[in-house]
Amino acid sequence: MTMTTGSSGSPLTAGTSRRRLLAAVAGTTAGTAALAAPSAAQAATSTSAGSAAGRPGRGMKVIAVEEAFSVPELIPWPGEARMPPGWGEEWGRRLADLTELRLADMDEHGVDMQVLSLTSPGVEAIEDPAEAVATARRVNDRLAEVVAAHPTRFAGFAALPLQDPKAAVAELRRAVERLGLKGVLHNDHVHGHYLDEPRFRPVWAELERLGVTLYLHPALFPADQWRVFQGHPVLSGPSWGWTAQVGAHALRLIYGGVFDEFPGASVTLGHMGELLPFQLARLDSRYHQADPKTRPRHLPSHYLRHNLYATTSGVFSHAALLGAVQAIGADRLLFAVDYPYESTAEAVEFLRTAPFSRADLTRIAHRNAAHLLHL
Repeated sequence: MTMTTGSSGSPLTAGTSRRRLLAAVAGTTAGTAALAAPSAAQAATSTSAGSAAGRPGRGMKVIAVEEAFSVPELIPWPGEARMPPGWGEEWGRRLADLTELRLADMDEHGVDMQVLSLTSPGVEAIEDPAEAVATARRVNDRLAEVVAAHPTRFAGFAALPLQDPKAAVAELRRAVERLGLKGVLHNDHVHGHYLDEPRFRPVWAELERLGVTLYLHPALFPADQWRVFQGHPVLSGPSWGWTAQVGAHALRLIYGGVFDEFPGASVTLGHMGELLPFQLARLDSRYHQADPKTRPRHLPSHYLRHNLYATTSGVFSHAALLGAVQAIGADRLLFAVDYPYESTAEAVEFLRTAPFSRADLTRIAHRNAAHLLHL
């Protein structure tokens, strides 16, 4: 996504969310006002979440599974070049911090554990395969050190150098078996290549063998520029473009036969499953129009209910959560904040007030993550 610099803005605060950034980037009057100060609703959310007896999650353990960090000396953070003044600087500060600011934010709002992953642009943005391999190893080593220093507060997803699938298999094995990382986070495409392609089959085989998930996350830089977004850059990012692109990538995995060949493999999608749970009826209704010789063995809904998981990152809507649970089941939903791009206060208050039974809320808050990630 190409972001333009806003005309005004202030640094990130505890209540700031990525949605407010996008409003500002759009250059609207409302966006400028949103940058200047949080709304009354946001302020109330922050206050109520922060004052809830030290444990906003109703006394439950809370694990957040899409929480970003950076290693700026290895992969520079785009910072102010792509964001309104103050925002990139503050996000960069919070991304690089793995103890002081992060742990304070978790403690204030009742998040017991973050599952850390390298922010986009990640290793996928590196053109030279050898450099990607070396960088992925150094990132994963750094992450493993942080987890080892705080084993009850952090777990981690590995970065993989998928420019070289053979090396990626070796690094995946090392990251899980030697470093103790809990899966992989991959930022959509590898210079225009998608993970249903035959070259990546060995990676899927190793993911299945190890029993770890691949978190399919949006890429900061899209594989191509969609004409429909031209003149409206806000549409090409998290408000719509990223969801459409990553959701389509997940459907490529289904129609590309990945889960038929590797039925034990799993993929986790952020942002309420990139909205795919709400398309199940439509997806299934068009399944029979695909070529019987090449289409997957089952309806798309089968794979969303057996091979895919969804997280709440950045979609703090009870209506959306209810719909997702109805579509794919409470056992497939995991809690996530998308720190530091979203407000931890808002995310935890959304979880705390969700209209679910204690059993289902416990699953979403931590049990599903503990099961999927072997925590």
